[in-house]
This record gives sequence, C-alpha cells and structure tokens, in this order.
Amino acid sequence: MPLFRITTKTRKNSNGIRIEPGMSVNVVTNSFSNPVTTNGGQCVVDAFMRMYGIDIKKAGALNTVCLDVVRVG
Repeated sequence: MPLFRITTKTRKNSNGIRIEPGMSVNVVTNSFSNPVTTNGGQCVVDAFMRMYGIDIKKAGALNTVCLDVVRVG
C-alpha cells in the first residue's frame, strides 16, 4: 500500500478557512494513482480534517494547483 505526502503550496483564505503553505498530511491508499484525484480526494479531505480540523474541499484547495503530492513509499 503506497504512502503519499500531500503538502499545501500556497496561502489561501476562502469560505472562512485559512490554509498556510507547508501544511502536510500523509495518506495511505490502496491505489497507486494520485489520491487527490481518486475517489474525489476523500482520503485527503479526511486527513486534513483529522490533522488540522479544516475542510480543504470547502476551501476550494482540493486540486493539484494548491497541493503538492509526493509518493513516499
């Protein structure tokens, strides 16, 4: 099962949610494809909610422009 590290690239303040550059989460998936684009990015949304208490989808930052995805393992 591959491990991905998802990190925010830019500062964003949208819908009352503030995102700072460098916020990162680790996501383990069953798929080798990008977790941001797989299943609507739900595992990434859940990881940011668990770690920081923010809804990254509501903030409009659930895309590859705002997020850097690196496969770690």
